[in-house]
Amino acid sequence: MRRSSASKKTGQSYSTPTATDLFRSASSKASSKESERIDSLFYSFANGSTGMIDPEGIETLCAAMEVNHTDVRVLMLAWKMKAEEQGYFTLDEWRRGLKALRADTISKLRKALSDLEKEVRRPSNFADFYSYAFQYCLTEEKQKSIDIESICELLTLVLGSTFPSQVNSFVEYLKTQNDYKVINMDQWMGFFRFCNEISYPALDDYDPELAWPLILDNFVEWVREKEKII
Repeated sequence: MRRSSASKKTGQSYSTPTATDLFRSASSKASSKESERIDSLFYSFANGSTGMIDPEGIETLCAAMEVNHTDVRVLMLAWKMKAEEQGYFTLDEWRRGLKALRADTISKLRKALSDLEKEVRRPSNFADFYSYAFQYCLTEEKQKSIDIESICELLTLVLGSTFPSQVNSFVEYLKTQNDYKVINMDQWMGFFRFCNEISYPALDDYDPELAWPLILDNFVEWVREKEKII
């Protein structure tokens, strides 16, 4: 008489792991290791008392990535993380950004910056990045606008390489005019639309009767007057 198997005695059944099961297990372990490395990297730059990467930590991070802290790619990295407070990265934001970039070492993060820039400069992403850049610079609670000096720097950083003529001219106008001390989101986004829709420096398709912010009507008038003098 044959003995009953252990599985019959206990009522349990055993199955040999499939290739898919083994792959999932290996992937899960690899993902766990990647998450550990991402967290470890965060804490190498984070402030021990606040548990966040602060402005000093970001400067150290930039040095490790071999980029200047004023490089637009640092702002792009913040966009990828969906960072909420200027000059600070939380652990959750860091995880979100680095997992998306598949970067769990500083070397991988450094290499990922060029691909990140390409991603941001796609038309489908750039409008969102441009909008984010303004919101990221609202550092005070209930702040709705940004001073002219800061806006000029931000415009040059974010849009200067894409629309150099328009940005240089608008920055010159902003620095010489006396009607506006700050710029709001509507004006900020209006200038982006202006750069994409209006031929420059001809301006022959600019219609002030359309829904443009008043500051752009004034800017166009300033450009035309300047052209007359030349």
